[in-house]
Amino acid sequence: MEASCPCSGFVTPRRKDLNNSSRKIKDSAADWHNSMLKWETFNDAGFSIANKIINIKISNRRESEVEAFEEEEASSNLEKTKLQYNKELEEACTELLNILDKMTKLVLKMEKLCANMKGILDLHTHQYGETGREMLLFHTWPTKYFYEASVQLTEMYKRELQLKRAIVQEIAHTSNNDLMKVELSAWLYQPYIEEKARLLIESMLLETGHRTL
Repeated sequence: MEASCPCSGFVTPRRKDLNNSSRKIKDSAADWHNSMLKWETFNDAGFSIANKIINIKISNRRESEVEAFEEEEASSNLEKTKLQYNKELEEACTELLNILDKMTKLVLKMEKLCANMKGILDLHTHQYGETGREMLLFHTWPTKYFYEASVQLTEMYKRELQLKRAIVQEIAHTSNNDLMKVELSAWLYQPYIEEKARLLIESMLLETGHRTL
């Protein structure tokens, strides 16, 4: 049973609670790392599919232009080309939607990881006050640093997901080559995932012992 300190009004945690907190933070750091690796896998797959969609559209446009000059068979061939084009484009768009769905679920998991970190921080604030515990659970980071890092990462991936969703909605309907290239580049280079995302996760892994110096 938890004891209360009469002089401070704070709850004195049991050692088991501290062990649970450190384990949960360590597990969350590993989950963050795995989630980011999965995201990159989905991003690469999505880029390949988006690139295929663009190639299908460009190829269809060229075939249509060539057949327009062949008056005798133009009508029947053009109809067959359109049917094949629509089928290929629909299949590729479905694949890209599936990737987007996986990325959406991954961001939901990231939000849950962030909420878990907030729960641990709230518990420690209740136990020790705003200044936190004197003895850190890990090397140099207090609990609030893990939560703040989770917030930053979650916001990056949420914004990037919004961009991905916009690209998926537009790429099948875009006819301008330059705009298609911009959409493809935006998907690949992920402007909302800042360089410090890698630093944040590596710092978390170092702090929790998943990485060694």
